[in-house]
Amino acid sequence: PPLIGTVAITDEGWYRFLAAHPEITELNFWTPSARRTFQAPPFSPFFFKLRAPHNAICGFGYFAQFSRLPDWFAWESFTLGNGCASFEEMHARISRIRTRIRYDKLKGSDEIGCIQLVAPTFFPPDDWIPQPTDWHPRVQTPMKYDLSTGEGRRIWEQCIARTRPTLHFVTGPAAATRERYGDPRLVQPRLGQGTFRVAVLDAYGRACAATGEHSLPALEAAHIRSYADDGPHEVRNGLLLRADLHRLFDTGYVTVTPALKLAVSAKLREDYHNGRSYYPLHGHDLQLPGLATHRPDPEFLRWHNEHKFRS
Repeated sequence: PPLIGTVAITDEGWYRFLAAHPEITELNFWTPSARRTFQAPPFSPFFFKLRAPHNAICGFGYFAQFSRLPDWFAWESFTLGNGCASFEEMHARISRIRTRIRYDKLKGSDEIGCIQLVAPTFFPPDDWIPQPTDWHPRVQTPMKYDLSTGEGRRIWEQCIARTRPTLHFVTGPAAATRERYGDPRLVQPRLGQGTFRVAVLDAYGRACAATGEHSLPALEAAHIRSYADDGPHEVRNGLLLRADLHRLFDTGYVTVTPALKLAVSAKLREDYHNGRSYYPLHGHDLQLPGLATHRPDPEFLRWHNEHKFRS
């Protein structure tokens, strides 16, 4: 199948802020309303288009996922990747846009739309790419383009040319450009810490896997095999846990067995002469994601059992 990309109108201030922070590897391309969802192929190109008078593509990233999130959670997950210097600035910008578009919270939601992107590249003004020639000036929503033909292919090829030799990944029509631009170094985009956190949150239905707790401020995404110990930012290496259980999991007083049951270490009682609120959870079945590919990987669970759990 052809590679599909998305072209979306981008705030110039958002672009300039993030272009000045090349160390940021994951972004939240947020919208002030969560009423409209967004879908695209996983890790497909997502192009940033500036409005008039520029009418140009100023960079691109790769689509990871879409979620509806409270603005404070989006800030905690992506911080500067939201394109703002502080949460106060982000909140004020959302409020101004909502006022301008006459957003009615009573009929909508207080959440914002979060299009999460990884491996972004921003071009300096001299390298901006002319927008699609068929882009209608009244279009305000993201538009899909076939990157194997026409204007989609032109934009994609010009992006490839500007990112050589550090292109993040190539597939579909981009593979046909190797003869023209050389064979780029291929690096498959991956989730970062923020996108991992949101992916685990949504995979577990926003409920603690051990207790069913739904209060969002109390929930945290835990790595089964820690990132510091070469654990990946992947949902199969994640658990959504209440914050106190996350802490106990990371310190080895709690684990999840390969049979997907919670286990509470006897060391908790021995070391702290307590744990009465946790031992009733011992042996409980975990509440698992609906998708089998999102469920805890047995290899990561065995690693935690063998290397972290205080048995």
